[in-house]
Amino acid sequence: MSGRRNRLRIVGGSHRGRVLHFPDARGLRPTADRVRETLFNWLQGEVSGVRALDLFAGSGALGLEALSRGAAAAVFVERARPAVQALRENLRLLGLDDRARVVAGDARRFLAGPPEPFDLVFLDPPFADDLLGEIARQLTEGGWLAAGAWIYLEQDSARDWPPLPERWRAHRQTRAGQAACRLMQFDPA
Repeated sequence: MSGRRNRLRIVGGSHRGRVLHFPDARGLRPTADRVRETLFNWLQGEVSGVRALDLFAGSGALGLEALSRGAAAAVFVERARPAVQALRENLRLLGLDDRARVVAGDARRFLAGPPEPFDLVFLDPPFADDLLGEIARQLTEGGWLAAGAWIYLEQDSARDWPPLPERWRAHRQTRAGQAACRLMQFDPA
């Protein structure tokens, strides 16, 4: 890690336009502004008051955006210590630390613990790790999804989508550069 600092801009909500910094770390690539804007346009009216889970949080771009747009609470899970420290500092700077919890650790290990159902889940693992299918199963089988929960997935656009749980219904999808993005909804029936 070089010590160089990167910038992240909140796209919408109460903190729209705020610029935050996060460390330069291997594999850390925040979801692009235009992708976040598209995603939250898809979710319009669905974010206020929700509990959000930002797995593989990295810079926390998705969870921070959700909090700025009215999510009641967010949990950020990240294993890279410098990213965890920056995320905690950015939450404090924005005055959002009372509505957020940062978990320093592995997403798979976190999902092996006692479930807390979430209304909105951001699933954007490092592209090289190929974890989407495994994590999707853990979320569904472990009881982590509230009825009607929204799940955002992002992966390398050069890959085929892995098999996803039957109860996940495709809502929207797009591609932007190297990222393929999908918004799914959990059908508890």
